[in-house]
Amino acid sequence: MSEFYKIGIDVGGTNTDAALLCDSEVVALVKVPTNHNDLLSSTMQALHKVLDHYEGKDPLQLHLSTTLSTNAIVEGRGAPANVVAVPGPGVNLKSLEFPFPILELGGYMDHRGREVSPLDLHQIAGLRKALGEDEARALAIVGKFSQRNPSHEQRLKAELSKWHRGFISMGHRLSGRSNFPRRIVTTYLNASIAQHQLDFLGVWKDVDRAPLGEILILKADGGTMNLEDSAERPIESILSGPAASIMGVKALSLCQEKNYVIVDIGGTTTDLAAVVGGEALFERDGATISGYKTLVPAFLVRSIGLGGDSALTYEEGQGITIGPRRSGTPVCLGGEQLTPTDAAVALGLACLGSQEKARQGWQRWGATLGVDGSSLARRVLQAFTRQLRQAVDAFYEELENMPLYTIQELLHPPELRPTAVVGLGAPAPIFIPALGEDLDLPWEVLSFSAGANAIGAAAARATVGVTLRADTERGSVTIPEMGYQREIHRPLFFSIEKARQLAEEKTREYANFRGYDATGEVYIVEEESFQMVRGFRTVGQTHMVRTQLRPEVHRVRGRTK
Repeated sequence: MSEFYKIGIDVGGTNTDAALLCDSEVVALVKVPTNHNDLLSSTMQALHKVLDHYEGKDPLQLHLSTTLSTNAIVEGRGAPANVVAVPGPGVNLKSLEFPFPILELGGYMDHRGREVSPLDLHQIAGLRKALGEDEARALAIVGKFSQRNPSHEQRLKAELSKWHRGFISMGHRLSGRSNFPRRIVTTYLNASIAQHQLDFLGVWKDVDRAPLGEILILKADGGTMNLEDSAERPIESILSGPAASIMGVKALSLCQEKNYVIVDIGGTTTDLAAVVGGEALFERDGATISGYKTLVPAFLVRSIGLGGDSALTYEEGQGITIGPRRSGTPVCLGGEQLTPTDAAVALGLACLGSQEKARQGWQRWGATLGVDGSSLARRVLQAFTRQLRQAVDAFYEELENMPLYTIQELLHPPELRPTAVVGLGAPAPIFIPALGEDLDLPWEVLSFSAGANAIGAAAARATVGVTLRADTERGSVTIPEMGYQREIHRPLFFSIEKARQLAEEKTREYANFRGYDATGEVYIVEEESFQMVRGFRTVGQTHMVRTQLRPEVHRVRGRTK
């Protein structure tokens, strides 16, 4: 049986990591500094370095966790985009104060996906004048109930494509969930960053990709998508860095506890995530990025400005504070300002760069404060642990104050508090044991912790999901992600159980169509079902079932602690 090689690359705030896996074994890990002015160069540099360790002949699969889309949104570098919305009656979009232009059109689909009022073709024709001469401007088309009947969005795109040359994003292809404001934001951001992703794809088409085969992009929920899908839905790749870390924990951790906190300590930030009942928690409504609330499925992660390269400040009476700003290169590596990394190096807890330079740096700063340099370095490590403990406590207080939505949750609130700590990142061996002791919890530092995020990217399996909506009175069923709309045969007998069965079947069909492994577990993310009554008589039912192939990883063997 031939060996299967994969490469995972994670572009982080400080470093870009790459991992080469052969089946379940780690062959090589490399790390290069991240060039924020040219993320592709960092990616290529890491790729070429890790390929030096590949001696096979077959094409490799490459999994990328990229900050391209995230940075474009956070830094406001997305392309100019307009939203073309079909809100129907009773919606005042102006009151929502979106920070981007919206053009409203007449027409209306009701909450069951029935066309109450058709699109106005004269208004559509007038869009050309309203949008001006910039025919390359990105467009986002969103109807209020397009997830239940996408025909208005599809008609709009067909008409606009006759003259518009820019990217057009349709809301129903991004999410089947009911939340019109979030779907508007999601579709707008998707349109805005699409050109960045298309440019990124163009580079991969132009460079020599040998010996690479398929290239996949990691998503915020821990699954993957191919390059072609990422061109249509680049918004799904936001926050893929934290997802890579969580998938790294899934691939490497030996922790047997059902509830534990994941602590990923990088050079710039520390990410916190929670595992409850054996599964990492997801954002209930979707990812929030730079203040934009989206419908993008994502792990629930909180980032704090605390890392190995964080800036240090000292104030009389308050002591040492670490972060949130990044200081830069540690003194032990030739930098000018001391960092927590320098404290670990000076005290012999980490082997990196020049220990002598780090010691001299602490002696100089200690002399200005009237304390011994080694004692000052120890204070910094203690302050780091204290701030990390405070962040963990605040994270779980936030989780415990989140609203409960279901009767099951109200009657049986889940136990959230962790019974263990699992850490990764280059500084993890220094700080995780101290955090575990402070929390009085057992702890684990992942094998290959410095490159566990890249391992997680490489080990992640592809995943897709669908939203099925059925209306037995109308005798119709729709799946917006697939553009699927069919009549129900014998609607009187179409129950919620049959809706689940069809949703699972279509999830696997969709995965096969996308070229993904469809043999994994399909689970129900959300479902609802209610009777429709008219004149004191039940006239039908509506069912909604959201299903997804569960994001999973290939287990990777690491070193035994």
